[in-house]
Amino acid sequence: MKLPRARHRWNLTPKQAIRLQKRLATEIEQVPLCKSSRLVAGSDAAFTPDGEHIIAGWVVWDIQAKAVVDSALARRPVRFPYVPGLLSFREAPALIAAARKLTVEPDVFMFDGQGLAHPRRLGLACHVGLLIDRPSLGCAKSRLCGTPAPKSPRSWPGGTNKQEVSPQPRSALLQDILADTAGASCPLIHNGERIGRILRTREGVKPIYVSIGHKITLKDATRLTLRCCTKYRLPEPTRLAHQFVTRHRHTV
Repeated sequence: MKLPRARHRWNLTPKQAIRLQKRLATEIEQVPLCKSSRLVAGSDAAFTPDGEHIIAGWVVWDIQAKAVVDSALARRPVRFPYVPGLLSFREAPALIAAARKLTVEPDVFMFDGQGLAHPRRLGLACHVGLLIDRPSLGCAKSRLCGTPAPKSPRSWPGGTNKQEVSPQPRSALLQDILADTAGASCPLIHNGERIGRILRTREGVKPIYVSIGHKITLKDATRLTLRCCTKYRLPEPTRLAHQFVTRHRHTV
């Protein structure tokens, strides 16, 4: 798959990376998907046992056929230290390298990580989505920042209105806000801004955290996530990508 050239170098210090995040975050686009999305590429990454290399993989899942139609792997040296909030600087080079190997063009790219639900609004899904210039979203298993809110006002332009909704205190129990039924969701709020949705994909299981990456709306991202969920908590593209990378982490 043909992708744009790299827009920045990767050999940055953490301080330089943070400055870059703040600049790139202003370029994220929240726009509706322009067509029906059928092919969703899910990603995952894992480190080799010695921690020296990262294995990144993509699995392209056909929503209608409920089948895998393509997959790709890439191995790259680890060049960036582990710093909370800067995950993309460790994983993005390998993920982009693997995406270049895909032979089909996915409609949307789904990440096992955060998108806009990030302190500087540039999680992995935003960063890579912007660099590859494709619709993207994040489906994370845990929360990086933000608190749940009991409802989402219709009047929010783009999800932001500090006056109309107050997030629940961190001590509030999520089960008191989010129903236990499949498809139940509530806004994730950070500094008065709606940065994602907490979504329960299956009855009786822990929710996941959905946020936009690039060129998608939160409404479309939530709907697409539910379309990709079958009988498991996690959406099929990222669940299958995790299995794919795990199988090959010792052989690539």
